[in-house]
This record gives sequence, structure tokens and C-alpha cells, in this order.
Amino acid sequence: MNLTYAQLLETNNLIQQNTDETYWLCLTRTVQESKLFPVSPYMILSYFMAFYRYPTLLRKIETHMRAEEIGDRVRSRGIKCQNPAMGWGLPNFYLLGRQYLISMGLIRPQDAVDDIIYVLDFWKRFQLAWHRNDAHMTNREFGHRAQILPERRLQIFHADMYDCAEGDPLHTAAQAFMAATSQYGFLVSCESRIALHNQGPYKLDDEREMIVRDFMDLAEGDYPWLDGVAADVPYNNLTVPMAVKGCHFNIIDDWGSFESQPEFKSHHMVGVGLYTSDCLSDTYLPVGMESREELTHTFEMLTQKAKDATGRLWKRIAGWTRDQMIDAGAIVYFSICKDIAHVAGCYDSADWMLIDERAERFRPLLNDEYGNLSLYEILGPLSHPAQRGHDYQLAQHANIPANTYSLIPYSILDDADYTRTCGELKPGITYLEPKQDRYRTTQGVLSLAEYNRRVKAFTPSLCGEKYRYKCESWLKYHHDTPLADEMYRIEQVASRRLKDCGAGLKRADIEKLRD
Repeated sequence: MNLTYAQLLETNNLIQQNTDETYWLCLTRTVQESKLFPVSPYMILSYFMAFYRYPTLLRKIETHMRAEEIGDRVRSRGIKCQNPAMGWGLPNFYLLGRQYLISMGLIRPQDAVDDIIYVLDFWKRFQLAWHRNDAHMTNREFGHRAQILPERRLQIFHADMYDCAEGDPLHTAAQAFMAATSQYGFLVSCESRIALHNQGPYKLDDEREMIVRDFMDLAEGDYPWLDGVAADVPYNNLTVPMAVKGCHFNIIDDWGSFESQPEFKSHHMVGVGLYTSDCLSDTYLPVGMESREELTHTFEMLTQKAKDATGRLWKRIAGWTRDQMIDAGAIVYFSICKDIAHVAGCYDSADWMLIDERAERFRPLLNDEYGNLSLYEILGPLSHPAQRGHDYQLAQHANIPANTYSLIPYSILDDADYTRTCGELKPGITYLEPKQDRYRTTQGVLSLAEYNRRVKAFTPSLCGEKYRYKCESWLKYHHDTPLADEMYRIEQVASRRLKDCGAGLKRADIEKLRD
């Protein structure tokens, strides 16, 4: 690749965007701590893994499917690409690994320049496609909100959800499910928030908003520690659209966290639904949505499944060594973007579930003291010399002459004093038990080879060439055409209230149908 000034300008801009958002997120959110897992050590190990592995793995994925097509395919699915994996995690885990190595004096800002440009370009193209409906690259650009879904899907969530009120059976069951599944997902992801995501808000009327919450990686799938533990969990991904009255969600950020005014409490939830999806589903599939009673029962059943799996997982983790805990946590963080490989039909467990041998060299450093203090220094005070600028600078949010990440020096266009890449993929190791060949999908439990085969043979209906570029702007001016009607009918095929209604309905029409 021949380096150009334009490439470096854009790449440095993308690095700076992530610098500004990372500092804000770290400044305004709680510290990641655990009494069980060595969180800071495993986070740092995951950053090294990201630096060494992401460039090769992303290039491998794009031999099967382009980043922007992956973004189109995941827009209407509650899978891990639909969470902070791509919005924040992919570029920032990579850039944090790079910054650690710069701070240690092991690489320079101009090293692995082809990798840096490629990783950030992949991320940019995915983000722009995934965020196509709100036309932003990140939630930060949208004032910290995310309106990813098209109108046709939002109409179904709106039309089919069941009203509820605090104290009634459905409300009680839904709240118990979300509490139990959040706790289970927290433990699955080694006491991090990677298994949970929120998007929205979407306006239902002058008094109500809707947020969409995704629970991911719940069943036997990619993580070896869920083999057997999650055998009885019937869905790998679950999505809960919630209607909320009496509060406004003023922030849904690039970590999927939210803030509201007033603070969101259980009594604010006045409507709820339940869906599943994955790389083999045409869109979101309703779960237990035929009646209020069925949905209540389904929530209760899934709550018990989550509690039982949580108990089994506690027993498994209780027997782990420190190295096993570090492996599991590092793998969870590093593999936050693993589902892009599933979407492309080229997922390989050895790519995502092992510790790269180059990252493994740093394990002896990763005691709790070094992990906690070094992570704080690189994300908080920004005090390392490699992060400091000249005295006249004031960073965004920080008001200090420092930035989280180092920019690429433009002088390399003159002196060619740089390296291009960190190298090809190296072998990996793990102290964990090997992964069993079982993957829970919407088409049953499959082997990985069969899962990849089916994904490669499958194109979601609305991602086919006939419909792919028929965006919301096109629909605005062509809602009365047969083609628009086809698109809405495809999305509506499993809807309880909107099946075969087609295009042309407005939000007020949906509310009348509900009444």
C-alpha cells in the first residue's frame, strides 16, 4: 500500500475521535472492578491481543465479505455486532494495545502504519453502514443516542408489544427476566458489561419512548466455559423492546449505557416484547409473543433458565486458577467483535478463543497492582510522556495538554521511517478447557462447520441486491410503490398485528391498531 497524505489525515482524525470519546466515557462512567476476576490484568492482555490479531483477522473476514455489507446485515439483528463491539470496542481495544506498546518503548507511533490505517478504515466503513439510518458514525456524533433500526422494524416492535404496569404478572415477569439475565450475562462475560446493550431512544408519542435492549452470548456458543453450563438455555441472543413513560433517555452512549431524566425505574416501563435473532435469521423472530399469557410464561421460563445456568457457571468458575480467569476475561474483551466473522461465515475458534503468543509474553507483568495502576494512568490522568502534548494544548473534556492515543507522524511521507505491520497471525494458547463443537442458533444446535456453511449460503431477504440500497430516504418518496410494500411485508411476516399490512402506515396508525 502506498501511503498518502490524505490517508494519514483521515486516520489521525479517526484516532482523535476515539481519543475524545474514550476519555469522556472513562470520565463519566464507573470503574470496572471485581472481587472475583482480575479485571485490569485481563483487559490489558486483551488490548495486546487486539493490536497483534485484529489486522490479520479483519483482512481475513474481508476476503469473504466487505465491512460495509456486514454493517448492513447486522442492522436488524440483536447480535454482538449490534453492541459497543464495533461502535467503540474494535478501534479502541486496538488503539489501547498500540498505546501501551508505545508507552513501553516497544514500538513507535509510526510503526505498523498499514495495520492502523486498515483497522480504522474497516471500522469506519462498518460504522457508516450500521448507522445508515441515523447517518452518524458513532453515538457520540449523535449527541449520544443511537437510532439504528428502520421504520418497518420499529413499527412491529411498537405494534406487537404488550402494555404492562407495575405489579401485573407480565411486568413482574419481564423485570425478573431482565434482572436474572443481566446477572447471568455479567458472569458469562467475566463480570463485564459486554453481554448487554441498549439502543434508542425511539419516540412512540409525546409521553412515551422506546429503548431496545439486547442480551447476547447466553447459550452454548463461542465461549468454552458455557459448554454444558448453558446447554438448557434455548436462545443465544434475546432482544427486549421496552416502552417507557415518564422519563426521557438523554444519553445512550457508545458503551450501550444510558442516562435518563428522571432516573429510569421499573415503574416507568409500560410496554414490553421479546425476540431472538442471529446470523441465520431473516430478521428478529418473536419469542412467546402470541398472547400476553404466553409472553409472561416465557419470561418466567427464561428467568429460571438464567438462574440455573448462573448457578452452574459459578461452580465452574470457582474451580478456575488465576490464569484461567485472565484467559477468559481477555478472550471476552478481545472477541467483542467476533460476530463479524460469524456474519461473514468464516468464524474459527482458534482465531478468537486463544491468547496470541505475542500477547502472552506480557502475562508475568499483569499482577493486580501493575494492572490497576497502569490502566488508571493510561485512561485517567494521561500522564505518560507518550500521551503529553505541548503546554499550550487543552484536550477536549480533560483541559490538559494530553491525549489518550498517539497520532501517526506525517514526516513518514518524507523519510519513510516506519514499519508497515505487526506481522501475520501467530499461534495462541489457553489455560481453559478446549471448546466443544456445539453452537446454539435459530436453526438448532450446529457444528461450527455446518454453522459457517449455512451462513455462507444465506442472504437475509432485505439484504439482497433488490432491496439493499432502498434506504429510508428512498422509502420516504416511494412508500406507495409495490417494491416498498414488498419490503414492509417481508419484515412483517411474523408480526402478530402487522402481517401483510405493507407500507404506508404512520406511527399514529400503529397506535390505532394497538387500541
